[in-house]
This record gives sequence, C-alpha cells and structure tokens, in this order.
Amino acid sequence: MTDKVIIITGGSRGIGRATALAAAGRGYRVVIGYASNKAAADEVVAAIEAKNGKAIAVKCDVAEESDVLSLFAAADEFGTLGALVNNGGIVGKSGVRVDEMSAERIQRVMAVNVTGSILCAREAVKRMSTKHGGKGGVIINISSAAARLGSANTYVDYAASKGAIDSFTVGLGHEVAGEGIRVAAIRPGLIDTEIHAAGGEPDRAHRLAPMVPMKRVGTAEEIANAILWLMSDEASYVTGAILDVSGGR
Repeated sequence: MTDKVIIITGGSRGIGRATALAAAGRGYRVVIGYASNKAAADEVVAAIEAKNGKAIAVKCDVAEESDVLSLFAAADEFGTLGALVNNGGIVGKSGVRVDEMSAERIQRVMAVNVTGSILCAREAVKRMSTKHGGKGGVIINISSAAARLGSANTYVDYAASKGAIDSFTVGLGHEVAGEGIRVAAIRPGLIDTEIHAAGGEPDRAHRLAPMVPMKRVGTAEEIANAILWLMSDEASYVTGAILDVSGGR
C-alpha cells in the first residue's frame, strides 16, 4: 500500500477510469484530470470514496499549459506525487485519409496527445526527480498499437501522435533514469472503450476483433492491470520500455 498521489489525465472514462479505481485500491490518492465530462469524473471520485479511498477531479485540457499547471498545483495540495499516467488523448473522425485532413484537426490531435503528455511529464519530473529534491516516481504514457500499425485510412494523425509518445518514452526514460524516475509506455490494442465512438465508429473494436490473434477485444481493466504492474516495485528494473497489451496484434 502507498499513500502517494497519482495523477491520471483522461481519468473519467475508459482506461483512465479503470486505472483510477485500481490505483485507489492500491492506496494511491487519485487526482483525476478530465477535459469536459464533470459528471463522469465526479462518479469516479464517488466510487473511490465509497471504498474509503481519496480522490479529487480537476478540469484540465492538457493542451493548455495553464490547465496543466493548475492540475499539478491541485495535486500538490493532495500530497506527494508518486505517479503520473498520461492517458488523456483524442482521435479525429475515423476513415479520413491524410489528403483530407485539415490543419486544425492535425494540430489539435498533436497538441493533446503529444504536447499535453510532454507538459504533464515535465511537471511530474520537477516534483519527482532527486535532482530537484524529489523522492522518485513513475511516469506511464499511454501509446497505442496504432503507433506500429500506422492506421492507414483510419486516423494516421493519431497513429503518428502515438509514435511520438513511443519516442518520448524512450528518451525521457533514459534522461531521468538516474534521478529515481522510471518511465514506460503501454501500447493498447483494440480496447472496448468510448474512444471509438469519439471517432465516429462505436462498433469498431468489435468489428475488427477477428483480426486479433486472441480473437477478442481487450478491456480497460486489462490495460489498468498492466499500468499498475509497471508502477509497482515488481517492475523496478523497467524503464524506457514499451509494453504491448494488444492480444497479439
């Protein structure tokens, strides 16, 4: 058990929600960053508190530096930061080719998925690094199997943003390995969450499930379990690593 604080961006639904509940079960004080759905974030807080856990929800668009600073300031009031899960991410409309994409769409996907993750990691390092007087910690970035597959004719911009997250994970992991911070990434495959609906294809995961060697979609809880393992002392020699949790695809 721990009494450290964990920040989870995009923590109100899907993988973020499952991770928040799992982390609370391990004794973390949970700070849930959410972009717009306050009701969903409040429900996660209530679920954690119902089991005697501690949690708060903070509105945060990770693409906005001021929002990121406010998120971490709220976490500072909650206790000592021990973990960050960079889960906040978006997709554009599915089925759009690169030659049909607007600059606004591309910029927004990159701002949230890449810039947002780097800004949050920056603030986490400032608090965790022994170089800055911290006591160490763990940063988990949520990538995607799309980074390997490219997502042609679906959302190449999203895939490219997750490729950037893979590179960032390796680079930051090496940069802070001697300062008490471990950095790793999870590459989920087809997971049954609301992100597919956000792209306009709510049934996408189940439609593509036959392409997965395990012949099924994954669950948010399965991704959360992998995240919690990477955060644990059982993964104490793991950094700069990217773990595929994708049913073999």
